[in-house]
Amino acid sequence: MTDLLRAAFPDLTPAELYDLLALRVRVFVVEQDCAFQELDGLDAVAEHVWTRGPSGEVAAYLRVLAEGPDTRLGRIVTAPEHRGTGAGAALMRAVLSGIDGPVVLGAQVQAQGFYERLGFVVDGPGYDEDGIPHVPMRRPGGPASPPVSDRRAPSVGETGEGRP
Repeated sequence: MTDLLRAAFPDLTPAELYDLLALRVRVFVVEQDCAFQELDGLDAVAEHVWTRGPSGEVAAYLRVLAEGPDTRLGRIVTAPEHRGTGAGAALMRAVLSGIDGPVVLGAQVQAQGFYERLGFVVDGPGYDEDGIPHVPMRRPGGPASPPVSDRRAPSVGETGEGRP
C-alpha cells in the first residue's frame, strides 16, 4: 500500500477534493448507474482517508464520521483499475487499526463477505438504498474487537459500499 493520506475537509487542497469526489462519482453514480445526491453535506465534518497509485491517481478512499459512541465509515471505494490488488482491504485495515471504539457502516449486500473478513457482523435488517440492497454492519471496539484478517480480500470498490 502506498502512504495513507488523511485530511479534514478544510485541509483538503482543491486538487485533492476534486480527485476524491471524481472517484466517488465515477463509481457510485456512473458505474453503479445510481443517480443520487453524492454531495450530502457530511464531507465537511468527515475525515477523508485515501491512498494513491503509482501514477498519483486515487487508488482507494473512505470517509470517517463520528456518530455518537460509534465511528461510521462511508463512501468506501476502490478505483476500478485498482480492484483485485488489495488496495481497498489495505486501506480498511489501516483505518480500523487506529479506531478504538465500535465501527459501523452500511454495506452493499454483495460486499458483506468482505466486511465480515474485517471483523464486521450484520447489525439489523437489510434495506434498499437507491435500488441497491444493503445491510447495516458493526465491528465491536476495544480489546475484544475481532482481529482484522490478514487474508487478502476483494477490494471494496468491486462491489461498493453504502453511502454515509
